[in-house]
Amino acid sequence: MANPFRNAMAFLGLVEEEEYEEHPAPQQRAQAPAPVPSAPQPAPRAAVTPIRRAQHKTADMNEILTVHPRAFKDVKTIAEHFRDGVPVIINISQMSDAEARRLIDFACGLAEALYGRMERVTGKVFLLSPAHVAVSGDQADASDDVDASFFA
Repeated sequence: MANPFRNAMAFLGLVEEEEYEEHPAPQQRAQAPAPVPSAPQPAPRAAVTPIRRAQHKTADMNEILTVHPRAFKDVKTIAEHFRDGVPVIINISQMSDAEARRLIDFACGLAEALYGRMERVTGKVFLLSPAHVAVSGDQADASDDVDASFFA
């Protein structure tokens, strides 16, 4: 009588049926050819697309992008340029408050993910600056904006 565990292994293809016979006859052992081990096949690898890395050199920076988004779908342009190391000025005055908040939340996350900074220039104008760009300004104005509402 065969072992149920071995039957299950044979059913799943984990062992050959000849490999686990409990008490094979001596004649069968001599006649059975030895199994030939096959070389393991390497798993196929998927193609990987490398992420473009912009060459961040402050001496080569000669562009600042200004965007006047009208809908949230315009974030693609903002993200592509910011990812390439271009500072972006965002004027959200032409957007509804709900979409403007959504866009600003996205831009804050984008700046955080790429180690940049996001600064409020005026009530509805924001500056996204990459990590390699230094922004200087008056610190007295920054403390006044802390108590103001986000969309004043």
